[in-house]
Amino acid sequence: MEETNSECLICGETGKTGITIISGFICEACEAELVRTDVLDEKYPFFIHRLKGIWYKKNA
Repeated sequence: MEETNSECLICGETGKTGITIISGFICEACEAELVRTDVLDEKYPFFIHRLKGIWYKKNA
C-alpha cells in the first residue's frame, strides 16, 4: 500500500493509503469493499462503472 494525494476512483477522497492500477488510484477502504462485493450485489455495477476511469486519462 502506498500513501498518495491522488483522488480515489471510487469514493473521490484524497490523501489516503491504497493501490495504484495503471494511472488510477483506489483507496484501501474502497478496495476492501470492492473485493468483498458479490457480482450479484446491486452495488457491483457501480464499481465496474467507476473502475472504467482507469482506462481514461484526465485532461486528455
